[in-house]
Amino acid sequence: MWLPDRRGFFLGCAALGGCGFAPAYGPGGSGDRLRGQILVAAPEDREDFTFTKRIEDRLGRNQAALFGLEYKITTRSDGLAITATQETQRYNLVGSVQYSVVDRATAAELTTNTVQTFTSYSATGTTVATRAAERDAYARLTLILADLVITQMIASGVDWLP
Repeated sequence: MWLPDRRGFFLGCAALGGCGFAPAYGPGGSGDRLRGQILVAAPEDREDFTFTKRIEDRLGRNQAALFGLEYKITTRSDGLAITATQETQRYNLVGSVQYSVVDRATAAELTTNTVQTFTSYSATGTTVATRAAERDAYARLTLILADLVITQMIASGVDWLP
């Protein structure tokens, strides 16, 4: 069995330090500079609230933030496992967020993008269990979408963060 020498790999990575690679969450990285600088648009429903809370938990909340995050969440539900008696036993929830980061001082749009993902839930239990599973799936979907938006903002932040 062949085992690669990790020391050579790490020495090679250290040599790449001059190529402009910088850790996103390191001191001065875009993840570090983004913290406390985003004011998320006010939530209007349960999914918006979960989305906003996740972003504020990860990036902080600051009413005097330099940038605003405007977003629109869209979701749809698709039936997957349909029995011979036409009962749907599993649903896929597909969600997307179209978002823009705006300079609050000038109202200039700094970056815009769309992220999309999915999750699913089972509808084989009681009505109460199915409703609880659906609610949980929407919460999971919204959290995943918020994490994707944060990742995209950190990745693009090198272009627009001061």
